[in-house]
Amino acid sequence: MGDDTHDVLSSSAWKQFFSDAAIFVPGRDLDHMLAIVRALEVAAALPGYQRRVLSWAPQNAQINPGPLGAFMGYDFHLGEEGPQLIEVNTNAGGAFLNAVLARAQLRCCGGSTNASWAEDFDAAVIAQFESEWRTQRGSGRPERIAIVDDQPSGQYLYPEFRLAQQLLRNNGIDAVIFSPSDLRYESGELYGGGKRIDLVYNRLVDFGLEMPEHAALRSAWLDGGAVITPNPYTHALFADKRNLTVFSDRATLLDWGLSPEYFELLRRGIPRTVPVTASNGEDLWQQRRQWFFKPVAGHGSKGVYRGSKLTKSTFARILESDYIAQTYVPPSGRLVLVDGAREVLKVDVRLYTYRGTLLLAAARLYRGQTTNFRTPGGGFAPLLLVE
Repeated sequence: MGDDTHDVLSSSAWKQFFSDAAIFVPGRDLDHMLAIVRALEVAAALPGYQRRVLSWAPQNAQINPGPLGAFMGYDFHLGEEGPQLIEVNTNAGGAFLNAVLARAQLRCCGGSTNASWAEDFDAAVIAQFESEWRTQRGSGRPERIAIVDDQPSGQYLYPEFRLAQQLLRNNGIDAVIFSPSDLRYESGELYGGGKRIDLVYNRLVDFGLEMPEHAALRSAWLDGGAVITPNPYTHALFADKRNLTVFSDRATLLDWGLSPEYFELLRRGIPRTVPVTASNGEDLWQQRRQWFFKPVAGHGSKGVYRGSKLTKSTFARILESDYIAQTYVPPSGRLVLVDGAREVLKVDVRLYTYRGTLLLAAARLYRGQTTNFRTPGGGFAPLLLVE
């Protein structure tokens, strides 16, 4: 990613994002996680599945120009019965930061089993964006990529946007960081800073591009005036939380033609998930300790509740909103030293993939009911494979 990485990541940024601990994971567990990802992506290609999930997707998500989604993110807990997929993300943050962390680990410890992730990351990222471009445009490569988020310089992961910009520029692609307000759409093309934008690396959490302030980007998406990745269709196909109710509905997947092999991987690897409705509300309340509740349209762990922590009044609000309930899978733990004291922090593992192929794997350490970057001793951690 270049020798000037230190210009982007100060020492305070390292302390902000990264844990001092490493996470050791058996190689067979990583293989199992990748097998679950591939089974899920095969299931997502089934016509019956696509009809089901697009039936509740917004209108903007009903078109498919071809791109499959840059930086798919699959989050796992390492349960007693093997890895369990708890969430799918289409604009998964942290890949560029974790590439820096993997390189630092390689230089420090040498011979690390994740060496290929550090060495191959830059080439894989460029190949990913070129593939997204060709899938929609047919040939060539984008000349100018815009990294877009609301008020990007104020975002917590802004240093990552700078790292992405640096990587792209180092590989001959002009890269700019814009807010949607910096964009305009005219005569079938998207512009920012007075120049045409070929491809948008979309980091917005307005997954359907429905907000008024995203009108230029929405028009470019609907008209095909720019390649946008990830886009509303990709999010609707993979990351809408209601989709987990389908991925964990094994009988329906078999009826749609999923093979028994992939069926078994999803049966074992995705916790049972159900929509929260008035008809099942009483049962869910009585059994709340075994469930984890997530808002359908949520992101960044906002509005999520572990059932054992719920009050009756909070559950009443959940019933009035759009929520899913997922069987609670406890995260694994990692003993760390925090301010001279030993403490066990929770662990989850994120796989960054493209077309089912691993780009990078990393872990996150945290305290509380959801992942966060506020835990002393927590943050992103290198994932090292052991046999």
